[in-house]
Amino acid sequence: MRFAVNVPNFGAVFGDVRVMVSCAREAEDAGWDGFFIWDHVLWLDPENQPVTEPWMTLAAVAAATKRIRLGPLVTPLPRRRPWQVARQAVTLDQLSEGRLILGVGIGGDWFGDYSRFGEPADDKTHGAQLDEALAVLEGLWSGESFSYRGDHYVVNDVQFLPRPLQQPRIPVWVAGVWPRTKPFRRAARFDGVAPMGEEGMLSHEQIRDLRAYVEQHRTSEGPFDIVIGGPQLNAEQYAAYTAAGVTWYQLGIGEGEDSDTFRACIRRGPLQFTT
Repeated sequence: MRFAVNVPNFGAVFGDVRVMVSCAREAEDAGWDGFFIWDHVLWLDPENQPVTEPWMTLAAVAAATKRIRLGPLVTPLPRRRPWQVARQAVTLDQLSEGRLILGVGIGGDWFGDYSRFGEPADDKTHGAQLDEALAVLEGLWSGESFSYRGDHYVVNDVQFLPRPLQQPRIPVWVAGVWPRTKPFRRAARFDGVAPMGEEGMLSHEQIRDLRAYVEQHRTSEGPFDIVIGGPQLNAEQYAAYTAAGVTWYQLGIGEGEDSDTFRACIRRGPLQFTT
């Protein structure tokens, strides 16, 4: 199992790109394997919060670190033009020398990230957009001439260069809520899944069930990651999740936890959590 830090891109502390970069440096120095950030345009709980733009933040993190894996977890592709994400992802892949992992999903409209800007806010539309956007990303990352025509996106004979450093593509992790199955069929076509539960953290048994479901729909024999997150656990709990199939565990700031306490956890590193 690998260990990562998961940080919101908003708030009085984490809404400052300079703080995000310093957290990433501390995480790398302390031995963490990954540094992943949220992707929101707005955060209004309990009131309007400062927000840092995730892709520019990740570029700053990539330039300030050398080893740690990084990426958005997750970026809602229906909120973004897929050809722009394709360019941003390859640039970040190049800048980080192949350390990018792209987490994707449909996102949500809790504070109007879609609706306040005139975008459709229904999950069905977003799911269709996500599938098309993923097809566009793969085609543009190929480095070959590519065309696509869907209900939401059109690409007419375009070749994107350079290709990503990571081949056959930049790793893609797809988010989904278990036991809804469609997101997991989607994830099975890519490199990993970031599952969430309908009522909190998934149990070991739920992880085993979703892993079995994904394996039924895999079309590739390549490695596949299962990425979950939550509070600090003990060695026995980590061992149980590893046995269930979890390959990455993310430490995230919990509800009611102050930023100083969370940053102290980052500085202590993940070694105390390993089995």
